[in-house]
Amino acid sequence: MMGGSQSHGCVVLVGAGPGDAKLLTLRGKEWLERADVVLYDHLANPDLLKYVPRKAERIYVGRKGRVTYQDQSQINSLLITKAREGKTVVRLKGGDPFVFGRGGEEAECVAQAGISFEVVPGVTSAVAVPAYAGIPVTHRTLASTVAFVTGHEDPEKPVSAMEWPRFASAEGTLVFLMGLKNLPHIVERLIREGKPSATPVALIQWGTYARQRTVVGTLADIVVKATAAGLTPPTVIVVGEVVRLRDRLNWCESRPLFGKTVMVTRPRSQAPAMSNLLVELGAEPVECPTLDICPPDCWDPVDKAIEHLSTYQWVIFTSVNGVQAFMTRLHECHKDARIFGGIRLCCIGPKTNEELRMWGLTADIVPQEFQAEGILASLGEEGVFGKRILIPRAKIAREILPEQLRRMGASVDVVTVYQALPPVMDVEMIRRRLHKGEIHYLTFTSSSTVKNFCGLFPDRQELASFMTQTTVACIGPITAQTVEAEGLNVDVMASENTVPALVQAIVAHAERTSFNNAIGPKVVS
Repeated sequence: MMGGSQSHGCVVLVGAGPGDAKLLTLRGKEWLERADVVLYDHLANPDLLKYVPRKAERIYVGRKGRVTYQDQSQINSLLITKAREGKTVVRLKGGDPFVFGRGGEEAECVAQAGISFEVVPGVTSAVAVPAYAGIPVTHRTLASTVAFVTGHEDPEKPVSAMEWPRFASAEGTLVFLMGLKNLPHIVERLIREGKPSATPVALIQWGTYARQRTVVGTLADIVVKATAAGLTPPTVIVVGEVVRLRDRLNWCESRPLFGKTVMVTRPRSQAPAMSNLLVELGAEPVECPTLDICPPDCWDPVDKAIEHLSTYQWVIFTSVNGVQAFMTRLHECHKDARIFGGIRLCCIGPKTNEELRMWGLTADIVPQEFQAEGILASLGEEGVFGKRILIPRAKIAREILPEQLRRMGASVDVVTVYQALPPVMDVEMIRRRLHKGEIHYLTFTSSSTVKNFCGLFPDRQELASFMTQTTVACIGPITAQTVEAEGLNVDVMASENTVPALVQAIVAHAERTSFNNAIGPKVVS
């Protein structure tokens, strides 16, 4: 941290990277987690705001082309004012702050005001976006140099500040940022200065996102192709022989879920695991947690059960959340896994058992069918007549398990170890993206996620109209029944009640739909 008085706050210019949230640097993530105020722009992925503390102030200062933008002097003033209030101010900027990002101007103003500041470089779109399109900006035999050029210069200027003769004669790669609107002028000047019209050109829109689009041509035809494709900013322009390598190196756009946007409605703490799977397959996850996992209203029944745990013959865990909550409370009561000596354990599925293993325990039974009916079938074979059974679970859950166990002669105690409550959500963002058809898959992993999501839309006709553009994917039959009870159709269902199986079902559906579209009219499956 450099310059300024330590009695003030500080300003940190953080490069957000080109779009893919995974390309944020570790240092950038650290500062976001410590921020009191975040000023973010149009090209910074809003998903990065999940690292920001809830109490932090979020201020959008985005620039959207030449239509509307916040004056730079206002942004500079905000940085200084907030820092002088003693706050840690993060200026989150797309790409790298010092590569055509006006970060230098902001740093100058902050330094002149005597405010402490730091610069966290980001992955620049000039390199990352071509890489995601299968285009290396340098190559030992094709391009030994690369030039990053702003495409923002007004073509009506009497005298250009751009070194067009050098650009045209260079043997290396030219990367133009923010230049799509000036594409005809860029092409005309390069050809006029002697660049062969057959020189390969690639246009990459929304690079590194799942909605990335790439148009390839030459200086002779790229303007026509860009118009036909309807490309809009942000688009990176790559000029040079390295574009020819795309046919062999196009790794990103060949992934099975490339181009698909998937809404993840799991609880905030569980959403990243599913999102990571989707990202690896090329999808863009949109985390929309419809549940917040909260403690029960009162721990007394749980504490009593823990105190008398030795009186039970079975403990049944029906979710990962149930394991986490019960075991955490057990440790808070100064007890550990030894208290389970002689007690048999049952988990509803392998993920719940994996969580149990993290606490030093392993289930005696994990049924083949990962739902209450599977547990009942497995325990029926064991025989539970006269046994005492404890079920730590959510406040609201299906009653079939305790009811049927009691009919089988067991004594069953159910204790609430957590409750799933609707969180504060950006409903307008969800509505806007669904309305535009930007969400290809809407996923549900429990009945609670279904009910809470549908509860956001009092007008069910509106929700039904959104679903005509969106594929609904469910983790299992119970969740699917809840979806249908809400008046919606289920398009995809996992082969087993696990998140990996749900993701694979989405992959299979996407591949099947792509194949059907390729050979004829769309087939609804």
